[in-house]
Amino acid sequence: MSAPPDMQAWGLDPGYWDWSGHWKNVPKRTLRAVLEAMGAATTAPQGRPPLITRDQKGPWPGLPAGTLILESGGTVQIGGPGDQPGELPLGYHRLQPAEDDPQCPGPLTVAVCPPRCPGPPPGRTWGWSSQLYATRSNTSWGMGDFADLRSMVRWAGENGAGFVLVNPLHAPAPGQVPEPSPYFPSSRCFLNPLYIRVEEVPGAADLPSLAGLGQKARALNAERLIDRMTLWSLKSEALEALFGCFEQGGGDERFEEYVRGRGRILDGYTSFCALAEIHQLPWQNWPASYTRPDGPAVAEFARSPEGRSRKRYHAWLQWLCEVQLADASDVAGAGIVCDLAVGVDGGGADAWLWQDTFALSMRVGAPPDEFNTKGQDWGLAPWDPWKLRSASYEPYIETLRAVLRPARGVRIDHVMGLFRLFWVPVGTPPVGGAYVRYVWQDMVALLRLEAFRAGAYVVGEDLGTVEDHVREVLGRSGVLSYKVFWFEPRPPAEWPHEALGAVTTHDLPTVAGVWTGSDVAAQRRLGLPLNEEGCATLHRHVAEWTQSPADRPMAEVIEATYASLATAPCSLLVAVLDDAVGVEERPNMPGTVDEWPNWCLALPVALEGIQASKLAGAIARRLGGR
Repeated sequence: MSAPPDMQAWGLDPGYWDWSGHWKNVPKRTLRAVLEAMGAATTAPQGRPPLITRDQKGPWPGLPAGTLILESGGTVQIGGPGDQPGELPLGYHRLQPAEDDPQCPGPLTVAVCPPRCPGPPPGRTWGWSSQLYATRSNTSWGMGDFADLRSMVRWAGENGAGFVLVNPLHAPAPGQVPEPSPYFPSSRCFLNPLYIRVEEVPGAADLPSLAGLGQKARALNAERLIDRMTLWSLKSEALEALFGCFEQGGGDERFEEYVRGRGRILDGYTSFCALAEIHQLPWQNWPASYTRPDGPAVAEFARSPEGRSRKRYHAWLQWLCEVQLADASDVAGAGIVCDLAVGVDGGGADAWLWQDTFALSMRVGAPPDEFNTKGQDWGLAPWDPWKLRSASYEPYIETLRAVLRPARGVRIDHVMGLFRLFWVPVGTPPVGGAYVRYVWQDMVALLRLEAFRAGAYVVGEDLGTVEDHVREVLGRSGVLSYKVFWFEPRPPAEWPHEALGAVTTHDLPTVAGVWTGSDVAAQRRLGLPLNEEGCATLHRHVAEWTQSPADRPMAEVIEATYASLATAPCSLLVAVLDDAVGVEERPNMPGTVDEWPNWCLALPVALEGIQASKLAGAIARRLGGR
């Protein structure tokens, strides 16, 4: 009879310190469920990991004797565990162990990583933060798109900003009713076709139906709530027709090059999309022969005429996304900072493609805190840390590469997830969750390597409950911290340099929402647990740090708030477009589903109006003149 699993060896914490400093024991049923989800039948995770990370300058403990085949060519001989080969080139190298080494029977990938991520631009810079879907221009088809992003980046650069921070652009699950939340993606390795600007698709000018479809779609701009279902119906009708013309015209070698470059990952993603059109979601409900991407039925479907056609269509959509996003990011003066969501839908593409690395009976969330007293269940499926390691971190590396490819920088949502995540068994309230730890040494090292290869800086959203060593490790790795006006006990002038400073985020109230009291009123109306003292503190921060009397005009309060933010020595500062137009509603109200129009509120002013607005100009001058 085998010994019981060692919870610590599996990374499972029996309890945690809550936001108020009290120790909370995890229910025993949760501990059993988490161990079962990880397949923890033994005392500790078994086997040698096929990928190990090492810093470039060493030391080099534990490398077995053998030949290190460098990624760029050439070899280095390793004499054994005590050998110190000196500084090795960055990259993923293949170690072929000596034949007589019983401890290392097979090849090993050695990821040689830099000590730090690339830094942001020298000195201090600022930028705008946009929920792209909400940032509509007069020519948008019902929601903001990649052409609007290009216009925004150009405008930002012309006015002295260094970047535009956008919400996650990840791909939602295919279907007639697109998922509204950018933080609940089907795949973090691909992009959302809803953002395609149809008029800029090759051949669009010759499509007879385009004018009528565009007129119907632009009529959606008159409504404050974004109607993704209707706009996707119109946009996909145009895209399907344009794809037919594309195929009849012989295609494009640039597209074929894209397909070859994305390789197996794109092949699996397009198979998922094509199968989902037939069998709906989640994939767990598909016929058993299609539930594994490496199954013979999937390969047979991919070879069929229908499968080939639909796979090419979804690959073509991704190519269009890549081309238009690259065009938006290739603007002089400013660049794009992309947002990386913390996880994916367990019934979506990434979870199907890499299903053996996920704990699909678990969901990612957060324990109760001062603003969310019931805790949170985000509905996302977590990676199993040990199965992820056994897969050589492939899904993690592919995810990093996808989000870094078009970016000048990247914001990692809930960056603490590189160290531990709060797992909630399906069907259990968040208060019954538990923390599971990841091999953070690998996760952070691979982040440094991929950021270096992309030449992009990294911002870690480290709001909420954070263990002391997390910020220390991230700081040593060059990952910027996140400082928010609402949460900091000290005024901006006392914030650190190695950080991004902001007034608010997508989950927090706007300046107008705090100052008018409308955000508190909305929470009361929705029956949400309300932290009266915490909400009063937000209002007090604005009043005291901006020296604003109660009757000060809203526009002046917003400008003064950003004048206060401008005193922060942070290397990056960001202003949200919602504040630039005085929006009172926050984009997302945690703890709600249908009670609040989460991720569906467009800005009440078109992009052209924002670019010409006095308040946006005043904010730009405040942040640019610091």
